[in-house]
Amino acid sequence: MRLYLLLFASLVALAVAPWLGSTPLGVSAWSSWWARATGQPPADPTAAAILSLRLPRVALGWVAGGGLAMAGAALQGLFRNPLATPYTTGVAAAAALGTAATLLLGLPIPPAGGLLLALGESALLAVAAARTGGRSTNPLLLAGVTLNLLAGAVILFFRALAPEPMALAHLDRWLMGGLEVVGFGEWLGLLPLWGVGVALLLLLAPALDQLALGPEVAASRGVAVAGSTTGVLAAAAAITAAVVAVAGPIAFVGLVVPHAVRPLVGGSHRRLLVASLLAGGGFLVLCDAGVRLLARGRLGGELPVGAVTALIGAPLFLLLLARGGAGRGGGG
Repeated sequence: MRLYLLLFASLVALAVAPWLGSTPLGVSAWSSWWARATGQPPADPTAAAILSLRLPRVALGWVAGGGLAMAGAALQGLFRNPLATPYTTGVAAAAALGTAATLLLGLPIPPAGGLLLALGESALLAVAAARTGGRSTNPLLLAGVTLNLLAGAVILFFRALAPEPMALAHLDRWLMGGLEVVGFGEWLGLLPLWGVGVALLLLLAPALDQLALGPEVAASRGVAVAGSTTGVLAAAAAITAAVVAVAGPIAFVGLVVPHAVRPLVGGSHRRLLVASLLAGGGFLVLCDAGVRLLARGRLGGELPVGAVTALIGAPLFLLLLARGGAGRGGGG
């Protein structure tokens, strides 16, 4: 029942968000948008143009938020660590480094550069997991922390040598996380990678229930520990790489949302992953709608949505800790 309530809330967020922003829209904007999409003259060209920008942005927000929350829930269970996030393994740092390199070198492929480096890092991590046999996740955690620090240092080096101020400003904005896309074409090509990651996590949910109890227990119950660990890492990395390559490293969604929904749906990963997907998508969509509302009458433009999720997520996480609703990395 609670999953259906989360589904309803997520759909409501999707339905309401396109109408919210610095320029308010009425229901009639939909007919104008439809007329423009079908090649007919819209009754309100301005409303049609605004809605055509907001719809891809809202859809990306749901995909990004849901994917990050789902990946966070899976990694918290796999690492048995309540502080694990989609960025723990260094995938986001690799994507940021690839994007920084392409932006500052003036190459016209920033998303592709970030995606390729993130997938390369993910492949190395999957190989490392396979070689350890999934017996210990500590080396993977340490490798992720090291890669995060290394990528951060290289990005600072790139920034110091940046020849073009506009490219540097673009990079800084991207590093804060944002959903400012023009049309579906900017990110729809990454949706298959995201979808494969989501499907694989759902397929591995029963194994995650056992892995959350420890590799020895999981192995004694017939789980292929090495293969399942590698699969979870690869799926979470695919989702994270697809999201970060377009939206940048959006903070706190993958940490807070799984902890928020776990008391509602329990520790079963099949329910937890679906709940995280629905709640994370709705949460980021509403955060981005709030960003657009705050921009009304503000001369400096919009705040990055990644800054807003951090401002909301940090106090919310502390509240969950105080109430005892966070602190568990998962469980069967």
